[in-house]
Amino acid sequence: QVQLVESGGGLVQAGGSLRLSCAASGRTFSGVHMGWFRQAPGKEREFVAAISWIAGSTDYAVSVKGRFTISRDDAKNTVYLQMNSLKPEDTAVYYCAAPRLARTWARRREVSAYGYWGQGTQVTVSS
Repeated sequence: QVQLVESGGGLVQAGGSLRLSCAASGRTFSGVHMGWFRQAPGKEREFVAAISWIAGSTDYAVSVKGRFTISRDDAKNTVYLQMNSLKPEDTAVYYCAAPRLARTWARRREVSAYGYWGQGTQVTVSS
């Protein structure tokens, strides 16, 4: 059974930092890219960042580029999201996700391209 478990969320003041982790179990995710999404109350789930299998490529939403950094440690089957210079508008539940199929990098920004999701971790940024 595949499981993705996020951790590291919490309450932080604007300008602060948090590091989210996503630990995967049940299968290895080598060969597939990994993504982070977020969902604020009353809004649709949106793409935040993705990292390719070999970690040579990353992609970020415009709203977080330059402030967030995605990374992965395949030996630990873990993906990270370092979030700096946090803003109140970053407040949301953050989810990590993995596709069921390899070679789907072209669809990395699409929610429907991911078949495995974590339970989410709350990030709240106060002004």
